[in-house]
Amino acid sequence: MASAALELIGFFLGMLGLLGSLVSTVLPFWENTAHIGSNIVTASGSVKGLWMECVHQSTGALYCETYNSILALSSDLQASRALMVISLVLSTLGLVIAVLGMQCTVCLEGSGELKKRVAGVGGCFFLSAGFMTLVPVSCTTNKVIQNFYSPTVPATLKFELGDCLYLGMVSALLSMLGGGMLAVSLCEGKEGGGNRRRRYGGGGYPYPVGSGGVPVVRNPTTLQMGGISANSRGQTLIRSGSGSSGGVHVKPVAAGYDVTGYV
Repeated sequence: MASAALELIGFFLGMLGLLGSLVSTVLPFWENTAHIGSNIVTASGSVKGLWMECVHQSTGALYCETYNSILALSSDLQASRALMVISLVLSTLGLVIAVLGMQCTVCLEGSGELKKRVAGVGGCFFLSAGFMTLVPVSCTTNKVIQNFYSPTVPATLKFELGDCLYLGMVSALLSMLGGGMLAVSLCEGKEGGGNRRRRYGGGGYPYPVGSGGVPVVRNPTTLQMGGISANSRGQTLIRSGSGSSGGVHVKPVAAGYDVTGYV
């Protein structure tokens, strides 16, 4: 069973990843103007994000304007918007589902394996959200680096990596790490179910079968089953013949069976 501390750490890592992804999505600091060459001393610069473009002056003033047309945007920017929004939705769902399935909460208490599986599903949501955040951040980083080192791009059109790209990368890793910790509950829940099936499948629940296919029962009193009975020592008594003239043969319990707790 996954420890409650591991689930708690995974939950907080996933929540930090959600907050970081939210900040990266909203703020416009994805691309910053590169001050190189003849552009090294300027009175203003620009930053770009998913939703707006801002111009900052040397006096500290910042003027932002949202993109007026969605269809006029490039396809990679539209895809980045969609992936970041989907990531936030998945992280929110993972946060809610993980709260229901964690061992330190009272939700679904007494459900056994169901509670652990719910926590594991929440971890899978966090894993998917982290991957969704990682894709647009990585693609934008690659595009900025290629344009920066391209000799065909003018110096005034070159940009550097913004703070939101670094924050998005860290947030994606935190979400995936936290989701992996929560997903351990789902894996261990499946293994536990398989162990119980192997335990009870051979002899039939709730009584295992001894030698000769005779049920083995440990009970303080003798259990009568037609011509077969079991005494308090766990031995199988087989009555041969009929009436009082029949003899009683004692068969020991098959080795390796521990029937304590089956009745």
